[in-house]
Amino acid sequence: MFSLFFYTWGEKELVVLILLSTLVDYTSGLLISYGKRRLGLYFSIGFNVSILLYFKYANFISGNLIGALEFLNMSSENALQFSNIALPLGISFYTFQTMSYTIDVYRGQVKASKNFIDFATYVTLFPQLIAGPIVRYAVIEKELKNRTVTTSLFYEGVERFIIGLSKKMIIANNCALLADGVFNLPASESSAIIAWLGIIAYSFQIYFDFSGYSDMAIGLGKMFGFNFPENFNYPYIAKSIREFWRRWHITLSTWFRDYLYISLGGNRKGPWRTYIHLIIVFFITGLWHGASWTFVFWGLFHGMFLIIERVLENKHLKVPALLSHVYVIFVLNISWVFFRSDTMADSFQYIATMFNFSLQTNMEFLNYYLTKELIFVLFAALILSTPIYKKVMYYTTHSTMTFTNYTLFSPLKSIGLFMLLIICFTYIATDSYNPFIYFRF
Repeated sequence: MFSLFFYTWGEKELVVLILLSTLVDYTSGLLISYGKRRLGLYFSIGFNVSILLYFKYANFISGNLIGALEFLNMSSENALQFSNIALPLGISFYTFQTMSYTIDVYRGQVKASKNFIDFATYVTLFPQLIAGPIVRYAVIEKELKNRTVTTSLFYEGVERFIIGLSKKMIIANNCALLADGVFNLPASESSAIIAWLGIIAYSFQIYFDFSGYSDMAIGLGKMFGFNFPENFNYPYIAKSIREFWRRWHITLSTWFRDYLYISLGGNRKGPWRTYIHLIIVFFITGLWHGASWTFVFWGLFHGMFLIIERVLENKHLKVPALLSHVYVIFVLNISWVFFRSDTMADSFQYIATMFNFSLQTNMEFLNYYLTKELIFVLFAALILSTPIYKKVMYYTTHSTMTFTNYTLFSPLKSIGLFMLLIICFTYIATDSYNPFIYFRF
């Protein structure tokens, strides 16, 4: 009930949609368990895809249709009725989550839930409802029926929540100031240095924004006795785009792998079919992130490099680790331009500026944005986007920790977390509204 109240508070009457989705997938699971396998599967997929198409993509389809009709000098009046449809919060996440349930039931990997309250709790769990992680039913099936909340697990959840909140408020929001400033700067006033600083800041912003939300969701889950899956594993240390997708938004990439890529045939039907499957998967991955050609291009851009990597892998071409890492960072920064820009024209204009080293640097802009606070945040983002801090903490707490040292370290750690929480509250009190990036997906 609390989760439904949480969702209703923000979405009001649109809560009916998530309730309807819950009822449809609960019924679909029962249909599959009673022998109506195809009916249950198609009912679930058909309903969830339909509401996604209508609520998330009707505006996109309408806009492109209007443009095509106007180009052909035809009336676009009828298409206008689909051009202003509200996007329900979290619809991309809860539709994928419920579809994974019915597909798993169809495949025999989980048993259909006979308890509607348990299933509704699974769908509407408020910590991860809005922006993931995408939790599969099998992961928390036992915890829905019987879970234990311990003091240590609750403290672990609080610690994880504070770390996630700090990622968002201290790092992501400060990086957003620079990224927004650069992307809003007219091309005539920008330069290569400014453009690269802007996209690097955005790379840190989106990582710490989204991984911060995932940390907060995982932390809240632990407070209530749920163990949600990890969603990030230092993606910026990847040495290939393929490895990047094993580390970035893990619950989404594994969803596409298990329910789309493998269903299409995966890599079992030869290299050319594999490449086609990758293009389909990353086309849909881009479209999942947003109803815009920039997102579609972003997805296809990643798909293209995945294909290139497979071709080179088949030729047994090995590249030094450092060079591979530089290549990945370069490709990711170019791809984030399309993810961040409003239009394809804006994207290409921004990229052109990134490589136009003849432009004079706007020092007034840099002096305004590159404050000591922001420079410190960018440095912290660089360090924390690698496992260096994690390894230092592990070494401190496991390799050299004596009982005496532990009694000193533990209170210091708690004080540090409390100070982070105070800093976050200070930012919340003074900053303007800055929602999580993935709220709009």
